[in-house]
Amino acid sequence: MNIQDTRAVITGGVSGLGLAVAKHLVGAGGKVALLDINDEKGAAAVAELGEANARYWRTDVTDEAQVAANLAAAKDFMGGLNAAVNCAGILGAGRVLGKEAPMPLKNFATTVMVNLVGSFNVAKAAANLMQHNEADEGERGVIVNTASVAAYEGQIGQAAYSASKGGVVGMTLPMARELARFGIRVNTVAPGIFWTPMVDGMPEAVQQSLSASIPFPSRLGRPEEFADLVAYIVGNRYLNGETIRLDGAVRLAPK
Repeated sequence: MNIQDTRAVITGGVSGLGLAVAKHLVGAGGKVALLDINDEKGAAAVAELGEANARYWRTDVTDEAQVAANLAAAKDFMGGLNAAVNCAGILGAGRVLGKEAPMPLKNFATTVMVNLVGSFNVAKAAANLMQHNEADEGERGVIVNTASVAAYEGQIGQAAYSASKGGVVGMTLPMARELARFGIRVNTVAPGIFWTPMVDGMPEAVQQSLSASIPFPSRLGRPEEFADLVAYIVGNRYLNGETIRLDGAVRLAPK
């Protein structure tokens, strides 16, 4: 689809990778609906993007009814809905066998619920609305999920996170195959180590160590580079059912 025609819901859209995507799409002439749980950052993001171009909805991505209602409201605001970008996620770090006790099952389940179930919840609610769009060269919409290189090379302490992101990778192709008859594409980006608010708070020595582990470019990824790829996926109709690593050729070590 044409980027200027994009009407996108973006989860995790008020900071980091999600906000970078929002800025890119709005800058190209699109409109965005930001779904997140930080009201203060949501207001700041809307102020930056412009109230005519963006609106914020406080949204728990694991709440089925809330997601469906907010996507319907977002469609009304934007005058349509033809893209959904899942950037909401949590780290859920923790060892299976911790120093004090094994990982509480709740910790594992919460990580999977937000990262995997939340992505599915938003994707299926978006697809339900997109299926009624008027087709443009057969296309009615596109869904872009966010996985991680940890889906492939999870480190010690990332069992929950890697499982959740591996699930996102695993559902990409079957979802793309199923939604093909509606003209809805599904793709996933698996980013490596990117500058995000979490990394920004790390000691400089840790930041330098992370950068040195990346073959080329030997630095952390920039959110704008993630947004560039998402925009390309949105615009390229033949790109479907694919998971794309965006990682500077890094392969995570065990720890």
